[in-house]
Order: sequence, then C-alpha cells, then structure tokens
Amino acid sequence: SVSPSLPNLSPSLSELHTLEGHRNVVYAIAFNNPYGDKIATGSFDKTCRLWSVETGKCFHTFRGHTAEIVCLAFNPQSTLVATGSMDTTAKLWDIQTGEEVSTLTGHSAEIISLSFNTVGDQLVTGSFDHTVSLWDVPSGRRVHTLIGHRGEISSVQFNWDCSLIITGSMDKSCRVWEAASGKCMATLAGHEDEVLDVCFDYTGQLIATASADGTARVYSAVSYQCISRLESHEGEISKICFNAQGSRVLTASADKTARLWDVQSGVCLQVLEGHTDEIFSSAFNYEGDTIITGSKDNTCRIWR
Repeated sequence: SVSPSLPNLSPSLSELHTLEGHRNVVYAIAFNNPYGDKIATGSFDKTCRLWSVETGKCFHTFRGHTAEIVCLAFNPQSTLVATGSMDTTAKLWDIQTGEEVSTLTGHSAEIISLSFNTVGDQLVTGSFDHTVSLWDVPSGRRVHTLIGHRGEISSVQFNWDCSLIITGSMDKSCRVWEAASGKCMATLAGHEDEVLDVCFDYTGQLIATASADGTARVYSAVSYQCISRLESHEGEISKICFNAQGSRVLTASADKTARLWDVQSGVCLQVLEGHTDEIFSSAFNYEGDTIITGSKDNTCRIWR
C-alpha cells in the first residue's frame, strides 16, 4: 500500500498565535488530537495551562504540582490532561472544570514521560528511578511496575491496540513490554549513547528511537529488526514522532533544527531551520500537513 505523501511543508512560517502567561520555560506541549482545538502547555513554573487553538485564550491554569512539570498528555477522549513532574507524581486534571481528578504516587524520582493507551483507561509513566509504572486511570491505582532498564527512563508509549508498551532509557537501549503481563518482550540495542525518545507509529507496526548519539532509527515492531537509520543531525535528537500515515518521521535536535525523514529509505526530506536554540519538542497535527516545534529560544513555531 502506498502511504499518502506529505504536502511540502513551507518553511515560510505563518505564526497563528503567541501563547503568553507562563512565568518560566515551557517544556511540554500537546494538541488534543484528533480534535486539535486545544493545546496544553507544561512549565517549569509548576503549572499546566489549557489553551484554545482558535483564539489563543487560556481556559484553565492547573495548579498543584510542587516542582517543574516536564511531560503531559491528553487522554484520547480529550476529557483529561495528565501531567508528570519533578515532584515524583503525575496528576490527572478535568478539562471541563479545571479541577484535579487524582494524584498518582509511587515513583521515587521525577516522572519524565507519560502516555495514555488508546482506550484512555490506562496510563504509563517513566521515571528517573529506572522504572516504568502502569496505572488504572479510573481508580488511580498502580497495575504493574516494569523493571529491567539499568538507567533513567526517558520515554514511554503504548502501541495502538494497547497490547505493548515501549520504553527508552539512558542505558542506551529501548525495550518492548507486554502491557497485560508487564513482561519484557525485546530489547532494541544499537545506539551508542542514551536513547532520549521512542515512539510507535499509529498502526503499531513500526518503532522509532532518537538518541544522544545524534542518530535516529526505525525498527519493525514485529521482527524488531532495524529498517532505517536517520543520520545527518549535528547534535543529540531529543524528540521523534511519526505522521499519522506512518510514512514520515519528524526529529527535533539540539542542533537547532527539526528534520523530516522518509521512513523506509531513511532519506532526509526537509530541514526546518529558524530557531535560535535547541528544539525540545516537535509534533505533527493529525492530517500531517502542519508541524509545531518548541525551542529553548522560548518560542514555538508552526510550519505548514
């Protein structure tokens, strides 16, 4: 099957809104895909804010964490936002009321990454305590602790059918776990430095890894073989994601660029230049024709 090609993303940036209000670095950002009408931002000012994409106005400021917020995610129904913090807890917030729903406690170090499953009834958190926790969202209880990595966890994600969890670690490896049992299914080695981000494509057939060694890799989630190596960044790659079609990969790097790659060939299709400092985060919208990047230069850019 031929994946639809991504429209050429014009580097002539059209800025829609500037979201102002946080009093420190905005470190985490997310669209409420597939709806795309809200953005959540998590900041070192210990708050999370919910914004309207349409107007740029702030709906809610979620207060309660006692340290920096470093990761966040919407549930698939777009009724909750989960935030992970340096205070070792994750919190669930109600989008409508702005109230805190629950606090997930159990990790002994900061929570650096979190992800909902597709159904929205489970959340996975990765921590600097080297472990990953699987939580039941309605009750706020811990279901499994995934133990095996020999370094801090950098990134966690469910696959589409919620059967697998992928984790990246400072131990230079990526692991695939069975969600139901908490058992480790495979360890993907090959990177020469810390694995900083991991993700599945939407179908769960592919896995992408980004590393401090300046390279990214795409693996088969079936055979666990490496399909392509993405090499041309001049600094560590902190973020990686697939477009919805699974045909393109987007990487964000300390070299101040984001890059767009062809999944199968590993060819770099476009370099998004303009940020004046390292890029922390990048994401596709659902259609795959718009990219958002967030940088240490304190700006977000929207490319389409």
